[in-house]
Amino acid sequence: MSALLDERTHAAIDARALDARLRSAEPQRILSTAVELFGDRLALVSSFGAESAVLLHMAAQIDPSIPVLFLDTGMLFGQTLDYRQKLAGRLGLTDVRDLRPRYNDLAVHDPGQDLWKSDTDACCNIRKVLPLDHALEGFDAWITGRKRFHGGARMRLKVVEEADGKIKFNPLANWAKAELDAYAAEHELPPHPLVEFGYPSVGCWPCTQPADAEDVRSGRWAGSEKTECGIHVARAEAPALDVGGDI
Repeated sequence: MSALLDERTHAAIDARALDARLRSAEPQRILSTAVELFGDRLALVSSFGAESAVLLHMAAQIDPSIPVLFLDTGMLFGQTLDYRQKLAGRLGLTDVRDLRPRYNDLAVHDPGQDLWKSDTDACCNIRKVLPLDHALEGFDAWITGRKRFHGGARMRLKVVEEADGKIKFNPLANWAKAELDAYAAEHELPPHPLVEFGYPSVGCWPCTQPADAEDVRSGRWAGSEKTECGIHVARAEAPALDVGGDI
């Protein structure tokens, strides 16, 4: 089967019908279905954050060679970078790809590396949205670790959805925190080092604070109305990046 035929077949997949079929399925079945349908045109996006080990472990049991896209923003905690190395090795993941912002974008728009102080949306756009969009050009579908119990817009999260021309799988959408903790304990998965210091969700260091465990994302962009970095926002809603000139 040619790559072109594969792409046409993938484009014909009905996300709504697939969501109806899988909306009550266990995460492992959702992951297996994603792998069966998309093969090497599927990627898993992971922050290697506080809750990441569960989804990564499940994926590694199904296919340890699955491409794992990790956004190394240049603003991550050192503990996250160490955790990414150790967890990937522990789980036997063989294709973890570190995505970094483009030098030109940083040089033009964030030369002092302090854009986060004045415009967090623009900072996230340069350091997360654009690198991920570029990396996903080679894939037809991707897997996220979002869950409904995170609240906000995620309370309406589907198991399968279509966004920006790609299929997105959210295998853990139905799971509560207790189920994540039970799975991690059963498989003796190492926690992110910052969890014990009161970080139930871990992002970039300038925009992440310790938080109440009952509201796991309340420490992200605390004190602002921002709740998402932008990678899960429809591109028509995402902030445009005026690069100027021919850069």
